[in-house]
Amino acid sequence: QVQLVESGGGLVQPGGSLRLSCVLSGSTLSRYAMGWHRQAPGKQRELVASISTFGTAIYADSVKGRFTITREYAKNTVYLQMNSLKPEDTAVYYCNVGQAQYNIYIDGNIWGQGTQVTVSS
Repeated sequence: QVQLVESGGGLVQPGGSLRLSCVLSGSTLSRYAMGWHRQAPGKQRELVASISTFGTAIYADSVKGRFTITREYAKNTVYLQMNSLKPEDTAVYYCNVGQAQYNIYIDGNIWGQGTQVTVSS
């Protein structure tokens, strides 16, 4: 059974940084494209970053230049490095396993439990 566990969230001041981690168990990370989404209170969940099986990363305009998605196969882990954080980045962040038949990221039905990121002074 494929499962995801996120960690690394917390409270940070504006301009600060956090690194989120997402550990995949029950399968091999190299098989999948992966995505990071977030959901702020009262808003729909949105895709902020994705990475294809080829390593191509795509970012939402709102985070481009500030967030970086990477993966480490040896640890079966995907990361989201978040720099220059803003209050509007406050949300619960979720990682997602892409559909296995695609090399590019197409969101699938396996989600982690989420990790809270709060940006506030």
